[in-house]
Amino acid sequence: MARGRPFKKRIRRVAVALAAALAVPLGMTAASGGSVAHAAGLQCSVDYSTNDWGSGFTANAKITNLGTSAISGWTLTYAYTGNQTLQSGWNGTWSQSGKNVTVKSLDWNQTIAAGANVTTSANFNYSGTNTAPTSFAVNGTVCGGAHQPPLPVLTSPAAGATYNAGATIPLAATAVAADSATITKVEFYSNTTLIASDTTSPYSFDWPAVGAGDYSIYAKAYDSLGASAESAPVGIHVATGPSIVASPTTLSVQQSKTGTFGVKLSSAPTANVTVAVARSAGNTGLSVQSGAALTFTPSNWSTAQNVTVAADAGGTGSATFSATATGYAKADVSVTEIGATSDYDQRFLTLWGKITDPANGYFSKDGIPYHSVETLMVEAPDYGHETTSEAYSYMIWLQAMYGQVTGDWSKFNASWATMEKYMIPQHADQATGSFYNASKPATYAPEHPLPSDYPSKLDTSVSVGVDPIASELKSAYGTDDIYGMHWLEDVDNVYGYGDTPGGGCEAGPTASGPSYINTFQRGSQESVWETVPQPTCDAFKYGGTNGYLDLFTGDSSYAKQWKYTDAPDADARAIQAAYWADTWAKAQGKGSDVATTVAKAGKMGDYLRYSFFDKYFKKIGNCTSPSCPAGTGKDSEHYLLSWYYAWGGASDSSAGWAWRIGDSAAHFGYQNPLAAYALTTDPAMAPKSATGKSDWTTSLGRQLEFYQWLQSSEGAIAGGATNSWDGAYAQPPAGDSTFYGMAYDWEPVYHDPPSNQWFGMQAWSMERMAEYYQQTGDAKAKAILDKWVAWAISQTTINADGTFKIPSDLQWTGQPDTWNPTSPGTNAGLHVTVSAYGNDLGVAAALAKTLSYYAAKSGNAAAKTTAKALLDGMWNNYQDPLGIATPETRTDYSRFNDPVYVPSGWTGTMPNGDKISSSSTFLELRSFYKNDPNWSKVQAYLNGGAAPTFTYHRFWAQADIAMAMGSYALLFNA
Repeated sequence: MARGRPFKKRIRRVAVALAAALAVPLGMTAASGGSVAHAAGLQCSVDYSTNDWGSGFTANAKITNLGTSAISGWTLTYAYTGNQTLQSGWNGTWSQSGKNVTVKSLDWNQTIAAGANVTTSANFNYSGTNTAPTSFAVNGTVCGGAHQPPLPVLTSPAAGATYNAGATIPLAATAVAADSATITKVEFYSNTTLIASDTTSPYSFDWPAVGAGDYSIYAKAYDSLGASAESAPVGIHVATGPSIVASPTTLSVQQSKTGTFGVKLSSAPTANVTVAVARSAGNTGLSVQSGAALTFTPSNWSTAQNVTVAADAGGTGSATFSATATGYAKADVSVTEIGATSDYDQRFLTLWGKITDPANGYFSKDGIPYHSVETLMVEAPDYGHETTSEAYSYMIWLQAMYGQVTGDWSKFNASWATMEKYMIPQHADQATGSFYNASKPATYAPEHPLPSDYPSKLDTSVSVGVDPIASELKSAYGTDDIYGMHWLEDVDNVYGYGDTPGGGCEAGPTASGPSYINTFQRGSQESVWETVPQPTCDAFKYGGTNGYLDLFTGDSSYAKQWKYTDAPDADARAIQAAYWADTWAKAQGKGSDVATTVAKAGKMGDYLRYSFFDKYFKKIGNCTSPSCPAGTGKDSEHYLLSWYYAWGGASDSSAGWAWRIGDSAAHFGYQNPLAAYALTTDPAMAPKSATGKSDWTTSLGRQLEFYQWLQSSEGAIAGGATNSWDGAYAQPPAGDSTFYGMAYDWEPVYHDPPSNQWFGMQAWSMERMAEYYQQTGDAKAKAILDKWVAWAISQTTINADGTFKIPSDLQWTGQPDTWNPTSPGTNAGLHVTVSAYGNDLGVAAALAKTLSYYAAKSGNAAAKTTAKALLDGMWNNYQDPLGIATPETRTDYSRFNDPVYVPSGWTGTMPNGDKISSSSTFLELRSFYKNDPNWSKVQAYLNGGAAPTFTYHRFWAQADIAMAMGSYALLFNA
């Protein structure tokens, strides 16, 4: 499975009605085929794809006429290298001679107009390897030889330019074409919004009456052979009126040293303007050394003049410096004084400044962190400008670290408030939760392996247990609302459901603001490429007759309803961040600054206990058929952080029902012993419910046992365990080992690819263990870390130039010994092998943090040295204007044309008019991707060119890198 970066393999599960959602990461199917032909006559491309079932496959060949004249009658020829044998074909006359295949047009599809295409298909049998053909010809002309896309360069506006609101902004670009092609047009975009297009050189447009805000501007060029490409983006700022402009807006200065920032005006004045610069608040150890008074004239207003800030010898903390002038909006610069040797704090603040700079595109206008700066992104979220509860938790953690470095806790509090407003469903979003009956939490629906096994029928004959915590939560917090994050959000409402938090159900494509959505629903083999996106609040406005519900659950009738799914690792990470905020703020004498927010983290932890319970509250242990006993209290609690918990209800209050479910499957990668420790020992975030603290106390011990049970002979941690084999309380394989009666599963939850294949799960989870160990010195944690750290370091290579390789993919054999808490086994038969290495920078940061916290407590020199080498290697080799990143090749993007299973006869419509049917593909449900500035790179690949390469700036990865720098500074005074 070749790829540049091992894309993130932790995906979520969601719930529709009463059925669980299984999430799976990206699988990969190679696609190949011809690309653009550049002969003087016929010009063509062939898009070849397959649907392979192991012993046979359907081949689809889409022939596109890239010439200027129609093709009248066509013959397609290509060859296989294996034993593929033709069975039958359609939309063409298919024949085979040896390995050579010929397809001739029929009367009705023999003409392919210029720019048009036809698709012809056939079924084949094979054994062994089904290698795709590499060359295609139409009427003897080879559709091959990759065409280089055009090269556009945005020449205006300049990066970082500032304008006044209402101004006309000149847009201009140059563009050149390759392979004797010509440029046909150039488009100008603001983010993904088309501003204008120009078909003649010089390519330009005067963008009138631009409103105040921050914009990311692109140029996109198209050529005569159908290729296109986008320019590098530039960020600009449009102020509400005449304003002072400062850059950068964040600055760090070491003790006894100086730093500078620039000041200019946003527009030309009619007379000289004097700008005064002074400290307006904060650390008195920082002062203006020069540039306190700056004069700008009608001729030099756009040239920045420098302000120098000096730091004293002993202070720390931040101060605000304000640049003011009569009639102008002021500019504020946040300057932080750090220790004289705090090089890694300096790095943290530099990266923090890049991440939080509005011009860099990490956040929406509402302050919501995008999954990635880039929009063309398919992994767990199927669009880069979606976001996850994971991203929110990293935002909170990042701002906690900022408070530790600067002493400013306002940003930490604001980040929690943003999360609470936009990612925790408000009362209006779960208004009928009062109808929940804890004695009948949900109706059973089995899970199934494949998407084609759905919808899954509800089964009222299967007994479900009692929810033992609902009443105590209501008593503690006075509400039936759940205080947990939903996992997935369409920040820009690109799908158009308009299911805006607190603002209504399926408001539609014109709604502004973020929209809750769901994707994964159907079995352990459902990858992101096979999902049908749907709203969390299904009012039957989109989709089919019953909205989207009857794609997932089988019932006699369907009610309009709302449903949400919590990703426990994200909530636990937010709690972890709040613990650090409380700890660090108290060390600064500022515990009261964060007290209100920290208390909310305790509330979140109280509700997070729903992830401790079996999905249908059945008893834990030896539950090997749907008839296994229902729980009557805490006997349905496994005390581990499972893959999800979910809740929902009828939209119509007269219907009078609501439901809640836990999850039977626990993955080691989701455990968080530091969060459990925080909720049981920090009075500021103690759960208020009657049994919340005792449950988390038990959970802490159970999590440590879980890691010990799953640790391989080499040191890596194996997958997890389940109380419901195959999601249907099936009989586990004979001889399967158990953990408190739960069956071992080396790939819990999702299988495409296996859920414990990605090394990132190891680094993420063990980082929490290392923090817990650093805080407590727990001997059990140290024993697990001693073995894991030695293995991880042995598998890490640091090159002489500072570049590095860390594990990427893991393979597992054997299984752990059945758990005996009084006499744990040695797991001599459980083994791990590293099958691929890479330089995933976000994972490398998590690994560096793990090693740093472990080294700080244990004194292990190798761990500290390796952590420093990883951090220095990232800093010295992988920086770019937006952060720290490296190119990655996405061969999995061949799956844009993958079919999405929809039952035969089921039809529906997406909000933008995309049709849903049994012939739908991933792309056909997401046609908006074709308008993305980067789409041409994917289309060229689908046409048979090279796999596209992208440099992605994922929010979680950039935050983790920044925090790894800050953690190293904190732990080693570096």
